[in-house]
Amino acid sequence: MHPQIIQNSKGEETGVFIPIDEWNMIKKNYPGIEELDDEIPNWHKELLTQRLDTIKSNPDSLLPIDSLLDELDKD
Repeated sequence: MHPQIIQNSKGEETGVFIPIDEWNMIKKNYPGIEELDDEIPNWHKELLTQRLDTIKSNPDSLLPIDSLLDELDKD
């Protein structure tokens, strides 16, 4: 994919341009993508807030992803 980053006069990234052929390919591979809602549901926001609070209160509880993948490979 060859998206182009759009910048404002200050050089800040403000958007993305995707060539139409690539957009059509995305739509073919992900039917319904045009109907996606821009708003994140409140229950997602609340769950994310809870998880972030848990991490902040106990940062040592996080493990590297490699340990999870190793554990999954044991089965």
